[in-house]
Amino acid sequence: MADIARKASAHWQGDLKSGKGTVSTGSGVLQEAQYSFGTRFENGAGTNPEELLASAHAGCFTMQLSALLSNHGHAVEDLHTDATCEMTRDGAGFRVSAMRLTVRGKVTGSDQADFEEHVKQAAELCPLSRVMKGNVEITHEAILES
Repeated sequence: MADIARKASAHWQGDLKSGKGTVSTGSGVLQEAQYSFGTRFENGAGTNPEELLASAHAGCFTMQLSALLSNHGHAVEDLHTDATCEMTRDGAGFRVSAMRLTVRGKVTGSDQADFEEHVKQAAELCPLSRVMKGNVEITHEAILES
């Protein structure tokens, strides 16, 4: 049995190119957020699975980094992670090929080398990084701000 379970749902009507759908989360934070072929492949208004994956990965990674820094006696003032989910053609379809993480942090008691080491550890321990490991190239850039 799982220690934690989270739920989300998707609803779709129509064919791939002219159809449309919505995604919702069990928490209610997303309620029938619109997505479509246009939002996924043509930058239309709405969300898409890759944007949601990037958002989830940024959130998970940033929480993991905060925990590691705090556990090592650093005072975390501010962390901001940008995540870019990249897709490439793969045969007749696409696949998520890379996740690019850039994290900026204001952390008392840390220097650039220490911050980079914590970012590297967070990338290895983050549950979503672990799901993608071996299937998606994950890169990370660490920028310690003063």
